[in-house]
Amino acid sequence: MLPPVVLSELLSDPRLSSSVRDLLLQIPLLEITDGYWERSGALRSKLLGRGHRAPLADALITQSCLDHDVALVTRDSDFASFARVAGLRLRPGVRR
Repeated sequence: MLPPVVLSELLSDPRLSSSVRDLLLQIPLLEITDGYWERSGALRSKLLGRGHRAPLADALITQSCLDHDVALVTRDSDFASFARVAGLRLRPGVRR
């Protein structure tokens, strides 16, 4: 499953082939639950208040994973601060 923001990021690639686009659209999305936007803002505020970088998209992705108690598969080291501060579980992504 994908956080909805991840799908948006992936579909933003102008070089994305139609076959990959079609494949991505078949992956189920994590549901946005009541209070998601407020929790995302509070999460981002918490990280910023502690002096961490907290891009909005990363906060939204993190909150989706926290709400559904799922690990985030990523190669992006920017999520390490979300793991330390908010308890986001991380799994390494595949390197090519």
